Amino acid sequence: MTALRIAMVAGEASGDLLASHLIEALRAKLPNAVFYGIGGPKMLGQGFKAWHPLEKLAVRGYAEVLKHYREISGIRSDLKRRLLAEPPDVFIGIDAPDFNLALEKSLKQRGIPSIHYVSPSIWAWRGKRIHKIGAAVSRVLALFPFEPALYEKQGIPVSYVGHPLADMLPVDDGRDGARLLLGLAAQQPIFALLPGSRQSEVQYMAATFIETARLIQQRLPNALFLVPLATRETRLLFETALYDCNARELPIRLLFGHAHEAMMASDAVLVASGTATLEAALLKRPMAIAYKMAPLSYRLMRRMGYLPYVGLPNVLAGKFVVPEFIQDDATPENLAQALLNLYADKVTCARIGDVFREIHLQLKQNTAEKAAAAIIACLPSGARALAATA
Repeated sequence: MTALRIAMVAGEASGDLLASHLIEALRAKLPNAVFYGIGGPKMLGQGFKAWHPLEKLAVRGYAEVLKHYREISGIRSDLKRRLLAEPPDVFIGIDAPDFNLALEKSLKQRGIPSIHYVSPSIWAWRGKRIHKIGAAVSRVLALFPFEPALYEKQGIPVSYVGHPLADMLPVDDGRDGARLLLGLAAQQPIFALLPGSRQSEVQYMAATFIETARLIQQRLPNALFLVPLATRETRLLFETALYDCNARELPIRLLFGHAHEAMMASDAVLVASGTATLEAALLKRPMAIAYKMAPLSYRLMRRMGYLPYVGLPNVLAGKFVVPEFIQDDATPENLAQALLNLYADKVTCARIGDVFREIHLQLKQNTAEKAAAAIIACLPSGARALAATA
């Protein structure tokens, strides 16, 4: 039996997670399908064949991308050549719009269905990009409930599928269980520090997070800080920052992975803006959001932004629920005070938890199954017939 060919590109750790669940759901319906393209370890664990490693695309910010432009452009050219030479039955770009949209447009023009999984943040900045998206994709799979109306208004096919993290993470607060699992005292002040999953993020954020921990410990001498890091490279960067800050005496426990457990166990979370902010919200944790990047990247992005907030929890709530500190405002003094305020104010933390619970229930949609069904519906008739007999 001829195998269905499904090409995919994920550009960072969050996309790797999304794609791995999608592959699992698609394989249940299409057992003869083969998956290939660009992916990470979770996708590889589902039998994905990587032509290039995901880490090559995990670069954020204009200035950073410019440094790696030639290599990234070469990878996209190679991928485009191979996909056009042997067309897949469908192409799925998981997030990474700056890389995927141009590729999707070329494939769509050749009659290859091109699905973009995760709507680009047209609601936050670069709103005019929606016309580029419409020219590039056969369908958008949107994670957030306010996004479909933006595409429908422009006549772009879209499906709301919810967010897989809402399916994965518990609706109820798991603080006590997480502390027991990690061997932590029930009443000890505990803060989770998440400086980012990319090496560039850790380079910009590590020293600020460490100095924030130092200031908190001066006020709460028995505080403990949990720092989950996604890779050996990011762990080495953080350990180097600890040495450079002369902070090895701080009560910081480095974890390899276990980000969800660290957040669940904490009284408050300091988190770099990105998917981890949504994870913290789904775990019902109060948080302060921080972000730093290259000054040029920040100036360019600030000009394009039109929402008053950047953190996903605030975007989804439509209001400031948790504080954000971006670029020059992300000082250890500001961050430490915000976290200490959250630690001391249990009433506010309970209200934040109520808002996050409502968001969780909205996003819990059995995402992988919905996404798989939408993708199968986009297959050419011959491929759909093949899928039906699988």
